[in-house]
Amino acid sequence: MTEPLFSRVLLTNDDGIDAPGLAVLEDVARQLAHEVWVVAPVHDQSGTSHSISLHDPLRISRPGERRFAVGGTPGDCVAIGVRHLLADMPPDIILSGINRGANLGTETVFSGTVGAAMTGMLLGVPSIALSQAFTDRANVRWETARTLAPDVIRRLAGLAWSRDACLNVNFPDCPPEQAGPLVLTRQGRGLLDGIGVTTREDPRGLNYHWLELRRSKKQDDAGTETAALAAAHISVTPLRFERTHDGVWESLRQQMDPPGGR
Repeated sequence: MTEPLFSRVLLTNDDGIDAPGLAVLEDVARQLAHEVWVVAPVHDQSGTSHSISLHDPLRISRPGERRFAVGGTPGDCVAIGVRHLLADMPPDIILSGINRGANLGTETVFSGTVGAAMTGMLLGVPSIALSQAFTDRANVRWETARTLAPDVIRRLAGLAWSRDACLNVNFPDCPPEQAGPLVLTRQGRGLLDGIGVTTREDPRGLNYHWLELRRSKKQDDAGTETAALAAAHISVTPLRFERTHDGVWESLRQQMDPPGGR
């Protein structure tokens, strides 16, 4: 019998403890780890990025062995998992997902799936976010991620990468046998067009509002996540917290401190 790759792995997501993608990730993780711990939100927390709850207490329930549901965000779940539930021995790796839908380009700043991985990175634990692309929401190809994720995780875990980065993996919307190889990508712009607001009226005549991320099909540069998925490849992009815009920084420096001074 092959020795497990990891001694202890922590799983989380942003779609909630009962999400099908998390069940897929549990199946994947059991092939790789001796201990699989699940700490996930009670309810869907999509769009919460890497936020944590500073003003509300967190309630934790235990629906199963090594399975915990937290009344908070994915970031809360990672913090509770690493600093509380697994404080005796931190996990070897954190796996976040498998998200229903790709996390591409600038849209990743809103993603709770990616946010959980970034929180794990902040706490010093190697972290990978995993997402399954789809075109038909009612027919997500979970079997693609289920089939391909074990080898993808094994390969990435065997590589040397800085712990001030987490990895963002996206699986293409195609049968597993039609998927191309894992390719290293850049974030790119993605498909996000902006944020929409829909206003409706409740039975009392009062307005309420829904926010939504608006997307459109468009070309992205070669070497980006979007381009990789369009070619049916599996993408992996290293992400970090550092967001300084070097070009603007240099422009402002020159304007604020011109040659020769004043």
